[in-house]
Amino acid sequence: MGTVYKTRDCFLWFMSLIYLFAFSSLYIQIPGLYGDNGILPAKLVLKEGDSTWQDLMEGQPTLLKLMPRLGLDTQMGMDLLCLAGMVISFFCVASRTARDFISFTLLWMFYLSLYQVGQTFLWFQWDILLLEAGFLTIIVAPFNLQLLGRRWPVGNPHDGITLWLVRWLLFRLMFASGIVKLTSKCPLWWGLTALNVHFESQCIPTPAAWYWHHLPEWFLKLGVVVTYVIEIPIPFLFFSPVKSLRTFAFWSQVLLQMSIIITGNYNFFNLLTITLCLSLLDDSFSLFSQKPMKGANGKKKSNTWSVVSILANVVFPSVVLGYIAYETWQLFSLRIMPDWTIYSKIAFSEKSFFQWLEKIMPYTVYLGAGSLTLEIVISLVKSIFDEKGLLRKGLCIAGTSFFGSVAVFMFVISLIPLSYLDHNFYHSLPKYSKTWHSKLDPFQITSSYGLFRMMTGADGRPELILEGHANNRTAEDGWKPYAFLYKPGDVSECPPVVAPHQPRLDWQMWFAALSNYQNNPWFLNLVYRLLQNEPDVLDLMGPNPFPNKPPKYIRAFLYHYYFTSPKDCKGKTKCNWWKREKKSEYIPALSLTEPTFVEYLKHNKILQEKPTKKFKMDGKIAKFLKWAREAIGQPEGFSFSLSMFGSAILVMFFNRAVF
Repeated sequence: MGTVYKTRDCFLWFMSLIYLFAFSSLYIQIPGLYGDNGILPAKLVLKEGDSTWQDLMEGQPTLLKLMPRLGLDTQMGMDLLCLAGMVISFFCVASRTARDFISFTLLWMFYLSLYQVGQTFLWFQWDILLLEAGFLTIIVAPFNLQLLGRRWPVGNPHDGITLWLVRWLLFRLMFASGIVKLTSKCPLWWGLTALNVHFESQCIPTPAAWYWHHLPEWFLKLGVVVTYVIEIPIPFLFFSPVKSLRTFAFWSQVLLQMSIIITGNYNFFNLLTITLCLSLLDDSFSLFSQKPMKGANGKKKSNTWSVVSILANVVFPSVVLGYIAYETWQLFSLRIMPDWTIYSKIAFSEKSFFQWLEKIMPYTVYLGAGSLTLEIVISLVKSIFDEKGLLRKGLCIAGTSFFGSVAVFMFVISLIPLSYLDHNFYHSLPKYSKTWHSKLDPFQITSSYGLFRMMTGADGRPELILEGHANNRTAEDGWKPYAFLYKPGDVSECPPVVAPHQPRLDWQMWFAALSNYQNNPWFLNLVYRLLQNEPDVLDLMGPNPFPNKPPKYIRAFLYHYYFTSPKDCKGKTKCNWWKREKKSEYIPALSLTEPTFVEYLKHNKILQEKPTKKFKMDGKIAKFLKWAREAIGQPEGFSFSLSMFGSAILVMFFNRAVF
């Protein structure tokens, strides 16, 4: 690859933006999710008395253990970390000089600290992906130091090594996401019918999902084939020495992520994946390069193509892509039918796939190790021959050696989560790599991935509807439904556009509907807060059906929701987006006097006979945090996230801070 200085700066800018979205989205949900009167009070996660530096590193590493030293409780500590993260990421978006090693270290530490007490509302794959990508960003980011009265060049030969780690993470993410769809043995993935239900059954669809859901079946099946191709063979092109193949891989991944963005609300996840894709590019990419490329003598490169250039940039990529196309045609029995539709069906068996997976896994290691070795060698050559001055050469060689060692270490421990795809491969890895990974696991610096492993909603999307009654649990009438801000409820409401904000309660309601309340104990906590008319929790939901007096009883039913069809809307001036069927009772009518319910609340310390003592929070930091919370509150997440983004962009252009 060529120089990657502009690529690195672009990557750091997008990581700053993603952190801004992540902290902003979480901050406005803290009281309702994690406050003392929230659904899952964060204070219950931390042990009382853990406030020393030694306590910080034991168990779950989180800065929240030190908050009593600042005169703050757990909720205010979360507010402090979120606000600090918002401020730092805001300035990182607005100013290039802020995007350095220190800023990204603080951002990662703050998000890790919040993750450790986030419980089920922060246990999403994009949260752990942000933590791993955030740790790599620390390695990628420059120190921005001044030595001997001068500022050294912002670019370094080792930048290629650090960005290679980002590329390796992208490979693991995409390759695993494709593989798990088949290793799960999900009949919808194997039958190529996953997209027939995906747009309808995903957590929070967009309005476009309704239209994509009604695309022809043959086209949706072909879409599954394209997904497999983008996620399984294309990632191997990430390590190609040929630029055109890496660029093709880049646009393939962007195409997939943009399709997901258009049809689903997956917060910052897709933007984060696209950001990781920047590691496939160098500064000669057209969006980065503003001037014609020059040769070593400072003159424009000739347009005359040599034989070697034609072979490397035309013939070889054509052969590789042609081979992928041929194998895809064979493995998925693709045929063009007389009506110009495309027939597709998986032509390989589960047994043959698992045999292939067992054979290919070692080659992923060989490919990664070889590519990393080549990157380190290239960086050393650049340090020795391209850098000017003895001191500069020495610093670059030392930097390359250090970051090369870090990259090797990160590569080795990342093989453990990658090996979860195949048990035989896992057992073949050396013991020391498993030991290192186990010791570092609490810091979430390398994790396993596998999105959309099992496709749900084959018989309609399960959806929970909560209802409250003022005084009678046996009455048939008088039950009022609770509305949520984003998840489906009223069949006439249009699906929302909410990304990059993540409404974490709405998301968990989707997961709760896939199981029972025994597997989702937080759901009973939600019912308890609604029976109290708890304002912080109600702020996370739609209009309160009991604004003056809390309900006496609350129950929940399981429904199956379906997109309406064009036939349902034919001849109507106004058509519903959804139709639904009531399936079963999810929880019976509960009240604050129900003995088993009260016993559950006491067992989980939601209801305490002797409330914990609260220490005074009257310091300057506490007063500021109270003021900020009163000023901001818990506003609508999508608007708040976009307002933060818009403000940062305005400041950036005002300061003329560009990539």
